[in-house]
Amino acid sequence: MHFSIASPGSELDAALQNRIDNKTKPPGALGQLEQLALQIGRIQQTLTPGFSRPHLLVFAGDHGAARAGVSAFPQDVTWQMVENFLAGGAAINVFARHNGLALKVIDAGVAHDFGQRARLLDAKIAPGTRNYLEQPAMSAAECAAALAKGAEIVRSLADQGCNVVGFGEMGIGNTAAASLITHALTGTPLIDCIGRGTGLDDAGLTRKRELLAQAARRAALPAKADARKVLAEFGGFEIVMMTGAMLAAAERGMTLLIDGFIVTSALLAAARIEPAIRDYCIFCHRSAEPGHVAQLNDLQAAPLIDLGLRLGEGTGAALAWPLVNAAVAFLNEMASFEAAGVSEKI
Repeated sequence: MHFSIASPGSELDAALQNRIDNKTKPPGALGQLEQLALQIGRIQQTLTPGFSRPHLLVFAGDHGAARAGVSAFPQDVTWQMVENFLAGGAAINVFARHNGLALKVIDAGVAHDFGQRARLLDAKIAPGTRNYLEQPAMSAAECAAALAKGAEIVRSLADQGCNVVGFGEMGIGNTAAASLITHALTGTPLIDCIGRGTGLDDAGLTRKRELLAQAARRAALPAKADARKVLAEFGGFEIVMMTGAMLAAAERGMTLLIDGFIVTSALLAAARIEPAIRDYCIFCHRSAEPGHVAQLNDLQAAPLIDLGLRLGEGTGAALAWPLVNAAVAFLNEMASFEAAGVSEKI
């Protein structure tokens, strides 16, 4: 599947910066919010940006390697948590509700039959991936189908007037997949990409490291391997579908709210496919997973918040959303020195 993403034009940058600097505050006093306001204005190509129909998409999928012991939780927790999302009882439900984000839950490849559900989008490629310890997680055709489905979902939202979308995920074992993807795409030593995920003890962490090293040896990918190949080797359907959704969102000029470690692994792949996607991304939080450091360094990203989060689900994106709104609000509503009759710096 082909995507074509151009960086937003810089023609309005000087006017945007002048508008920011002439608000009733010392230059730079709103710190990162000022950079954010400039970025959003650039993405939307206007001096008065605004958001419409904000959505947060939670993609769910199972991983064949999960049954080998890469997670502290059994694989059934994936579908059980999807049920929790549908019932409105998870952290992401609470944060999305309180912050005005429409939430969509997407079955990208859960090993469970949910039947027809009003609040669940059935985009299942297959009931989970294969075990990447023994073979590629998915075929090239399955990878392409997941990319295409993610793009289709976001293009439909854009057609309905949505211009900002956040990303979240659910899938037991997906921190392991994200570790392998991060290692393969950034060249960071694998051990530095692996964390405790859902809460492994020391013995569990040691086993996770051994299993992922086995998977990396089995795949024997070259340095700077093609992103689609990396996704097919190690990805979950939820990660690949997010990658396609991100690429389509940037292609349509939307603002992307990037969550933590697993979501950023999807973005790493998207950035290898279309590097200009980086300009459309707001990095919402710094995950407690150690591999997130490598991802953020590779993408030259400065997250908005650092709360020690490692839940996933898109919770960091939902919590950062009020700050993103605040950046737009001050740009549009805060008085200028001239309008307020306040003397400027001498």
